[in-house]
Amino acid sequence: MPLNRRTFLGTSAAAGAGVALAGGVAVPAEAQGLGPGRPPKRYAFTVMGTTDLHGNVFNWDYFTDKEFDDKAHNDVGLAKISTLVEQVRAEKGRHNTLMIDAGDTIQGTQLSYYYAKVDPITAKRGPVHPMAQAMNAIGYDAAALGNHEFNYGIPVLRKFEEQCDFPLLGANALDAKTLTPAFAPYVIKRMRTPHGPDVKVAILGLTNPGIAIWDKANVSGRMVFPGLEEQAAKFVPRLRSMGADVVIVSAHSGTSGTSSYGDQVPYVENAAALVAEQVPGIDAILVGHAHLEIPEYFVENKETGKKVVLSEPLKWGQRLTLFDFDLVWEKGRWVVERAGSRVLNSNTVAEDPKITGLLADEHKKVVAYVNQVIGTSTAAMTTAEAAWKDEPIIDLINVVQAETVKAALAGGAFASLPVLSQASCFSRTAQIPAGNVTIKDAAGLYPFENTLEARLLTGAQIKDYLEFSARYYVQTAAGAPVDTAKLTNAGNTPDYNYDAVSGLTYEIDIAKPNGSRIVNLSFEGKAIDPAAEFVLAVNNYRASGGGNFPHVPGAKQLWANSEEIRNTIIGWVQAKGSVDVARFASVDWRLTRDGVPVF
Repeated sequence: MPLNRRTFLGTSAAAGAGVALAGGVAVPAEAQGLGPGRPPKRYAFTVMGTTDLHGNVFNWDYFTDKEFDDKAHNDVGLAKISTLVEQVRAEKGRHNTLMIDAGDTIQGTQLSYYYAKVDPITAKRGPVHPMAQAMNAIGYDAAALGNHEFNYGIPVLRKFEEQCDFPLLGANALDAKTLTPAFAPYVIKRMRTPHGPDVKVAILGLTNPGIAIWDKANVSGRMVFPGLEEQAAKFVPRLRSMGADVVIVSAHSGTSGTSSYGDQVPYVENAAALVAEQVPGIDAILVGHAHLEIPEYFVENKETGKKVVLSEPLKWGQRLTLFDFDLVWEKGRWVVERAGSRVLNSNTVAEDPKITGLLADEHKKVVAYVNQVIGTSTAAMTTAEAAWKDEPIIDLINVVQAETVKAALAGGAFASLPVLSQASCFSRTAQIPAGNVTIKDAAGLYPFENTLEARLLTGAQIKDYLEFSARYYVQTAAGAPVDTAKLTNAGNTPDYNYDAVSGLTYEIDIAKPNGSRIVNLSFEGKAIDPAAEFVLAVNNYRASGGGNFPHVPGAKQLWANSEEIRNTIIGWVQAKGSVDVARFASVDWRLTRDGVPVF
């Protein structure tokens, strides 16, 4: 069983009386070479951790242009994290703490977008990235690479790396030619103790193998990404042989052991628990990528039986993980006697004025940028019910994508084929107001940096695609009550892995089991021909295997664009001047039960 507070206190009391634990066995002080009755030497330190910050410095939502808030009243941003960090340092002593991150740092908000695309850090005499400024000011010791670090291309990532006062770690981000780490794989920090010998703390960084498909355009031929377990098995013994007393892994990988990309990559996406289970010599793992809150989770290593502590702080700076380590000097070396973790909530503190003051000008620039008016809309639109209804706001995304692909294919061999389009409800709070439409309104429809592609599929493949997407709904018998709060996200499927497809009509019968839900699938009023060819306008995440949807990753690519879809939407609104909802809104799909509409 994992150590709890009660068993730890009992153990500490026993150790204080001259007895230490070694592998669960009491060892007298005399056997530790301390002399009769002398208490063993001890040292305690704390490692703080964040993950999936996604460009959040301020407690601010640039898509709504107001202070961030959600149903749980969480707060976000490094300014809040900084306050928590300073409190911990004041309590523990700064020299007894380290600060690390588990990746996905430079993508996700309009603040991070602005300094990658609008006023890029890669420009000659370009600015310093706000995330680098904030993390430097806080005093990070290391950060693992996340998959979204590669979204803007390797030059932006390298410039960000150059601007950071701490290393970006990626033991499994390898140069494609030499197969050696393209980034620092680890860093070793020394903790000064009051008892003479320093404690050597090794931090090993691991990133996500999915980068190979999610950002194929940016990394293909340049970098490869082997599995976390494989690389940890290479580096952990090396770190121990170098004298590391404590080994911490910062892993941009969840704990579930699952992969969203199926077998397209031979390495597990969410492998953090597997690393703990399979690789001896690890004391703790800071988990990232899954956007979950895991205060403390113990995994037993199969070889040694030792329990490894894992923790994942909630995304965007909503939580700060604290790993607390208690060490004892035993047989000439420091040994971890106890390791535990917990999380602190950033909504309990105010923003650190040191951080908000440092980046006040950058914040003002981005607020002004997102509030630029780019057009008007004839009606208000919202995603509030878009997870279970065909709403005009999702139709808007699809019409922009379809028109963009049609224009790109015009005059070519595939110009005569019908163009379908897929889109997801990324956020249930996005909205387009009636009247003036700003950049933040349009960008809020598409919070991810996806780009657009065109793939060639058959009618039969489209049906398979829709059947896979329809797994998102909880099977609900005809006549049974329907609670929209419980209707979606079956099997923990996130909203962004449910696609609505435009350009044809269909029903999703949620009374039927998975695999047989798509009924009355029609194109231009006729049952779809399984052999007919269609062009699917699809984002690069889906096209590269994200969500593990069938057929698309292996389908012929007819066209691809490097511009982010949200910028395509912004440009479309600017070009049209007015968003006329009546021109594109239509009900192409609906939920039914035995042919009866649910809504």
